[in-house]
Amino acid sequence: MSTPLLVDTRAATTATGTPPTTLRTWLRRGHLTHHDHDPAGRALLDLYELQNRIAHKTA
Repeated sequence: MSTPLLVDTRAATTATGTPPTTLRTWLRRGHLTHHDHDPAGRALLDLYELQNRIAHKTA
């Protein structure tokens, strides 16, 4: 397992084009792992995990 690349939801949206509401829904439903919050209060998530979810969801 690789080391997670933690990013906030804003950076995750920029990197993947996934809307913030979708990211929050996936976090709330347990489809993504929640890794605490940044100083601004945004959820931190693993960009690699998100990219993997997107790749498998569209495949």
